[in-house]
Amino acid sequence: MRRIAIYLLCIFMLLPVATMTAQPGYNYSKLQREKLNRGVVAIRENPSEVIVSWRYLSSDPIQTGFNVYRDGKKLTDTPITVSTLFRDKNNSQKTAVYEVRPVLKGKETHHIDGTYTLPENAPLGYLEIPLQKPADGITPAGDTYTYSPNDASIGDVDGDGEYEIILKWDPSNSHDNAHEGYTGEVYIDCYRMNGEQLWRINLGKNIRAGAHYTQFMVYDLDGDGKAEVVMRTADGTIDGKGKVIGDANADYREEGTFDPSRNQIMKQGRILKGKEYLTVFSGDTGEALHTIDYIPARGNVADWGDAKGNRSDRFLACVAYLDGVHPSVVMCRGYYTRTVLAAFDWNGKELKNRWVFDSNHPGCEQYAGQGNHNLRVGDVDGDGCDEIIYGSCAIDHNGKGLYSTRMGHGDAIHLTHFDPSRKGLQVWDCHENKRDGSTYRDAATGEVLFQLKSNTDVGRCMAADIDPTHPGVEMWSGDSQGIRNVKGEIIAPKMRNMPTNMAVWWDGDLLRELLDKNMIIKYDWENKKFVPLVKFTGTLFNNGTKSNPCLQGDIVGDWREEVLVRSEDNASLRLYVSTIPTEYRFHTFLEEPIYRISIATQNVGYNQPTQPGFYFGPDLRKMKGTFRGYQFK
Repeated sequence: MRRIAIYLLCIFMLLPVATMTAQPGYNYSKLQREKLNRGVVAIRENPSEVIVSWRYLSSDPIQTGFNVYRDGKKLTDTPITVSTLFRDKNNSQKTAVYEVRPVLKGKETHHIDGTYTLPENAPLGYLEIPLQKPADGITPAGDTYTYSPNDASIGDVDGDGEYEIILKWDPSNSHDNAHEGYTGEVYIDCYRMNGEQLWRINLGKNIRAGAHYTQFMVYDLDGDGKAEVVMRTADGTIDGKGKVIGDANADYREEGTFDPSRNQIMKQGRILKGKEYLTVFSGDTGEALHTIDYIPARGNVADWGDAKGNRSDRFLACVAYLDGVHPSVVMCRGYYTRTVLAAFDWNGKELKNRWVFDSNHPGCEQYAGQGNHNLRVGDVDGDGCDEIIYGSCAIDHNGKGLYSTRMGHGDAIHLTHFDPSRKGLQVWDCHENKRDGSTYRDAATGEVLFQLKSNTDVGRCMAADIDPTHPGVEMWSGDSQGIRNVKGEIIAPKMRNMPTNMAVWWDGDLLRELLDKNMIIKYDWENKKFVPLVKFTGTLFNNGTKSNPCLQGDIVGDWREEVLVRSEDNASLRLYVSTIPTEYRFHTFLEEPIYRISIATQNVGYNQPTQPGFYFGPDLRKMKGTFRGYQFK
């Protein structure tokens, strides 16, 4: 009887939802969020000028102005009210301490003052963060490998309101799941913005290196003001205090067998057996606070679609406000065939399993094979709790299926409020099945609003508001035949080398710029072409053709986004901050949960850019009233 009930429930969840879609319904008075400081940063733009930038917070009254000080001397004649950016005529190369103080009704309120120390002989255009590079290594097969900085995340690990950087070091022999071979060990480091290393975690020989194996969630899960780090571990993982998790001597790596027909050692380096764990680490010290058996468990490898660990070791992860108040962490396994998601809550002492969704459950078979190499999180049905957009399907906050479009796996996905004239959130997705192409759908119901069918594997899609002459966010993909508007109409023809990797709000207008191959690119909507705007000379982006920075998002300073990349010699990170004047000041994107979670999940699988749970673009100029602390007239 219980099996029949589960079957009927899953079938019911697949039916179209008849109600109108809703805006995200978060109760911000109850939502557990991090406490941010002023986020002051100072960047030397040229030898004689320094740009100071800081956050405008939702707790700041709209009449708030700001005074700026250098080494205790006030630089502003009158409080700054137009933006949260100041240009200082400073040709000294010595260390300087900048301070920002809020002003209300002519008096400094000291409501979240902020300081930043500009180092002596600071570089031009970016903040430099020195790193401690791991030593080179040798595999059991005798091959040497080196390390480079890869994906990064941010979190306030010590409770001072300032973000630290959590960084994954990738060995040069990291592998896609489809490839054989040993890999070096994966390291996770924590650094302050000045380069001070707080700790290092060694995931050990039993965690393979590659884009699909280690998804690390950095978030304050228990509300103590300090972010935790949650990820999959194994026997031999060494925490930030030097303590080993499980059996230090265990080695589950396959030696492999030689296949003369392929002239290759098959299964070498793969990990098809052995214990897997889920561990919560202190963000402050790197200490393992609690470890449990990993869910979803590997079980029989062949049950996931093959016997070599390609499909069984496809991992995703996210943070989500499943109860509308507290952030949970969700660990996911599988998306080509069987799909399992497991949600956990951390109360400061132990991990507790909230629910498990498994496409093998009777009646939920339509959710198998629907996941992407990434995911999105947001309250899509307006109930105040987050849903998980898992590729071509969605999982409700209670661990039940919300809907499945049955369009299968894809490589990229975008969730935001695309169309200001339409209620709710929408999804732009691309598909690999050489049939469904690209789809624009309602995020709450799965209703397809328009579809661009294709007989090719559409491996990329992008969404950004880049053209002010058409309402809403524009979309394009590897086979969209050009740029499309929210009605699916072509508004610009297909162009060579259309950027489809990342996006960033950079130059201070309300349009978004593209981020690809070491540069920021502006769309010239009048002449219908993409124009390079900024090139990050002396840096490298990550993950081959994916061409991702280590991280992109609103990390410090005003409402615009920063770009965190590695230097060419892999010895440091560079945080690039926009120094372009802007006429706008908005509350930091970081206070909005969908945007903040999109930063937390950026390191998952194939990195996707940040996106908020509201429309943001030039159509805002048509409104009258206050939007995120800015008065449109």
